Amino acid sequence: MAIYAIGDVQGCLTELHQLLRKLRFDATMDKLWFCGDLVNRGPASLDTLRFIKGLGDSAIAVLGNHDLHLLAVATGAQSLKRKDTLRTILDAPDASELLEWLRFRPMLHYDKGLQTLLVHAGLPPQWSVKKARKLASEVEDCLRHGDYHHFFAQMYGNKPAHWRNSLEGIERLRFITNALTRIRYCDENGRLDFDNKLKPDSSHRLYPWFRVPGRRSSNKRIIFGHWSTLGFVNENNVIGLDTGCVWGGQLTAYRLDTAIAHPISMVCAGALAPGED
Repeated sequence: MAIYAIGDVQGCLTELHQLLRKLRFDATMDKLWFCGDLVNRGPASLDTLRFIKGLGDSAIAVLGNHDLHLLAVATGAQSLKRKDTLRTILDAPDASELLEWLRFRPMLHYDKGLQTLLVHAGLPPQWSVKKARKLASEVEDCLRHGDYHHFFAQMYGNKPAHWRNSLEGIERLRFITNALTRIRYCDENGRLDFDNKLKPDSSHRLYPWFRVPGRRSSNKRIIFGHWSTLGFVNENNVIGLDTGCVWGGQLTAYRLDTAIAHPISMVCAGALAPGED
């Protein structure tokens, strides 16, 4: 049995099939961990969602910001954006089944045996993995059992930008969601910044979330996606797997159950030009 993590697919199903053939993936034995953003911007969002759902227990997928956007649009809380490729899902005969399945995906996944956390974007430096799991469950409970229509109507926004244990209600849920699905940069105190999406350079006054000194989650391995301009990352006990497939980069997998592993990638045709996200 092999366990592979795979970066943001974003509706690029052809490349996913090619990558799985390259891995010699066997759904009866192997496991796939998807970093979120299963859909949107690529050409085959509907069939991608159907395929990953159809993998059943062979696949674990956490929610990404594009997946949450699909759910928000489906509830009427948000409108489709010009470059969205979600209409085929919304109009599909099995839309209700697919959307319910997606709504019940976790915000993060932790494997105790592997000492490894899977999340779409990352963690604020002041959160331990234990803390992140507890907070993620609050959003999951809302999505699965709470007033998720109200949540999606209030989900968008960049504030609050700093975590406080005293946060309540929608502000608390929004911060947790933004942290897990949108974080890239923050300052040394953990204040989130959503303006900069580019690759880090020496002129930045901000830190990539995984380079903040004293990060409390550094004792666990973290697998993440979301940051296509960053490319593949393997440092500070984190592995970044968004290598920009939807922009003509690569779709990348990484084996998790071996002591020594290397990224395995498939070159992608690309559905967007860089910067069109």
